[in-house]
Amino acid sequence: MNPYLDEDLTALAEHARRFATDRIAPGFQERDQTRVLDRHLMREMGELGFIAPELPEAFGGQGLGCLAAGVIHEEVARADLSISYINLLASLNSQILSQHGQPGVVRPWLEKLVHGQALCAIALTEPRGGSDAANLRLQVERADNGDYVINGEKTSISAATQADITVVFGRTGSVDAGAQGITALLVPMDIPGITTRRFDCHGQRAIGRGSIFFENVRVPADHRLGDEGKGFVQVMQGFDFSRALIGLQVLAVARVALDETWDYVAQREAFGRPLSAFQGVSHPLAELDTQVEAARLLCLQALWLKDHGLPHSAEAAMAKWWAPKLAYDAVHQCLLMFGHGGYDRGPMEQRLRDVLGFQIGDGTAQIMKTIIARSRAGRGAVPA
Repeated sequence: MNPYLDEDLTALAEHARRFATDRIAPGFQERDQTRVLDRHLMREMGELGFIAPELPEAFGGQGLGCLAAGVIHEEVARADLSISYINLLASLNSQILSQHGQPGVVRPWLEKLVHGQALCAIALTEPRGGSDAANLRLQVERADNGDYVINGEKTSISAATQADITVVFGRTGSVDAGAQGITALLVPMDIPGITTRRFDCHGQRAIGRGSIFFENVRVPADHRLGDEGKGFVQVMQGFDFSRALIGLQVLAVARVALDETWDYVAQREAFGRPLSAFQGVSHPLAELDTQVEAARLLCLQALWLKDHGLPHSAEAAMAKWWAPKLAYDAVHQCLLMFGHGGYDRGPMEQRLRDVLGFQIGDGTAQIMKTIIARSRAGRGAVPA
C-alpha cells in the first residue's frame, strides 16, 4: 500500500505499464542504435492521454494532477528512458507555456504536445556554463517593429535536433542585471536563421542532445513567456516539478534492473547453490533495493506536495541529486551481477549509459544540495 497512490492512480499506472510493456519496450535497443525518436509511438501515447495529463482541460489536458503525470512517467521510463523524455519535456514545458504564455499563441502548441503531435525542447545551457544558469550571454534584442531578434548559441539541449518548438532563455538586460535581465521566448524551430548540431552522447541516444544556433532569428513579441527581463525568475519556478519527475524516471530504470537481477541470481548457480544464497551477492542488492524504494517515496512526496499547493523545492532537489546517483549505482551493481552477460552490449549496459546523464544535466548534485541548504538555513546563510 502506497500512501500517495490511490486506486485510480494505481489503475492508471497499470494501464501505462501494459502499454509500455507491449509497445515501448520491444524497440528499446533498436532506438538506441538508430537514434531515431518514434513519432508514431509518441502520437499513440498522446491518444491514450499519457502526455502531460496534469495540464488543465482548458489547454487540452485532463487536469489529473502531478502524481498522475509521475506514475505514467515512471512506467514509460521502465521500458525506455529516452522515450520517457517525451513525458518529461511535455510536462515541464506545458506548465511554462500555460502559465506564462499568451493563450492564443500557446494553446495550439499545447494541444499538439498533449496529443503527441509536437515535441518541445527547453534551451537554457550555453557553452560558457550550465550550473550558473542566470549568467547567460545569448542576445535578445528588440527590432523596430517590436519583434525579438535572437543571436547566439545554446548547447547540451535535449531533443535539440528533433524539437518542433523550444523555450529559449536569453538576455534582454545587461549582464550586471543577472537573473533579472533574462527573458523567455517560445521559438518555433522552423524560423529562418536556426541551425542545429547533434552530439554523439554516451546515452539517451533516441532523444539526443545538441546545440542550437541562432543567427538574427526574429520572434514575434507575443511569443514572450512571462514579463520581459523576468523570465528566469518566473519560469524557473516550474523546475521543481521536473526534478521530481526525473527522480521517478531514473528510479524506474533502477527498479526494472533490480527486478531482473533478483530473478537472475535466484536461478544462476555456483558451487551447487543459487547466487542469491551468497551474502556477497544478495546483501548489496538488498541495500540498493531499500534505497530505491525510499527514494521513490521521496519523489512521490514532492509531487503530492505540489498537487496540494505546498512548498516542495527542497524535496524536489533531494530527489534530483539522490535518485540519479542511486540509479546509476544500482544499475552498475546489477550489471556486475550478470558478469560478462551484463558487460556485453544489451539492456543493462544501455540503462547504465542512459541514467548517467542525469548526474550532469537539469541541475547538478552540488546545485541541488545548495537549494536544500538554503531552504533549511535560509538563503542569506548560504550565499551563492
